Amino acid sequence: MPPLGGREKGDLMKEKAQKKQMAILSALRSSERPLSSADIARQLLAEGHDLSERTVRLYLQHMDNEGFTRPVGRKGRIITEAGIGEAEASRSFERVGFLSAKIDRMTYLMQFDLASCSGTVIINVTVADPRQVVRYADMISAVYEHGYAVGHLMALLEPGERCGETIVPDGMVGIGTVCSITLNGVLLKHGIPVHSRFGGLLELRGGKAVRFVEIITYDGTTLDPLEVFIHGGMTNYRGAITTGNGRIGSGFREFPSESRDLVADLARRLEAVGLGGFMQIGYPGQTLLDIPVSESSAGAIVIGGLNPVAILEESGVRVNSRALSGLIEYNRLFRYNELPKRLRALGLLR
Repeated sequence: MPPLGGREKGDLMKEKAQKKQMAILSALRSSERPLSSADIARQLLAEGHDLSERTVRLYLQHMDNEGFTRPVGRKGRIITEAGIGEAEASRSFERVGFLSAKIDRMTYLMQFDLASCSGTVIINVTVADPRQVVRYADMISAVYEHGYAVGHLMALLEPGERCGETIVPDGMVGIGTVCSITLNGVLLKHGIPVHSRFGGLLELRGGKAVRFVEIITYDGTTLDPLEVFIHGGMTNYRGAITTGNGRIGSGFREFPSESRDLVADLARRLEAVGLGGFMQIGYPGQTLLDIPVSESSAGAIVIGGLNPVAILEESGVRVNSRALSGLIEYNRLFRYNELPKRLRALGLLR
């Protein structure tokens, strides 16, 4: 093999430096607390990366300047939202199919018990200005009232609180909406395997679902479909809550046809505890809104978990929404109409 030219050597060195930077960001991203350069060096050594503490410190100083990391006194550093974005962008090709794998992982991790109404459920987290949330609280409530949300419960995360990889910045709040994958977890706990086929944009006419106008399969994307539709300005929640004609986020599930009656029963029980999310449940082997299923399966249309907060984006409010953010105890959830009162109690509305 001929020796590398100067340009090729430069490219190789740049690639190696980028891999080291990504390894450091990954370590910070997976930690629940700030990490020092010594902490990171030890963790990376255990993973097969031979970086000295001094080298890690130099990389961290560079990433501080880039806005990817932030010092937290003597405790060490944390990763910023920009750092998370950089890590995700650099691994986009590696993460094709990542969403479907994450759905399966979160389904297994949640521990909600329907009989005792205890344990963890999966939530999406939207970071927003509390003043804007209060301003549009009536519209958020309207999405719940019209049945376009997963149940009628939500959560509130305070500044500095973390859920999964999302950290709520100072002066902001995290609005936690129940993720529809929670329904998968409940069915699985009752012995029913669920296949999440796609996230879609569902067209409503007169308040009734008529067809899917856009579809993104979960196993072929690194992004949550609802995030794509919401940020792309493709939804119409205002129309849905005013005239009944609009476009909302939803998903399509399949389960064994023999379990259809049990699924319908669980759907009713979930509705009773504030976690209802099934819009329609099909019959064995029959199409549902023109979506075909196999003879051994039945289909179901479920509500999109990000729907309530999507109304903020439609109103021109800049927010940061992350689907499948993490797990939260069911007893931390509250009814949606309590949101303004709970925001005021935090003292962030001055």
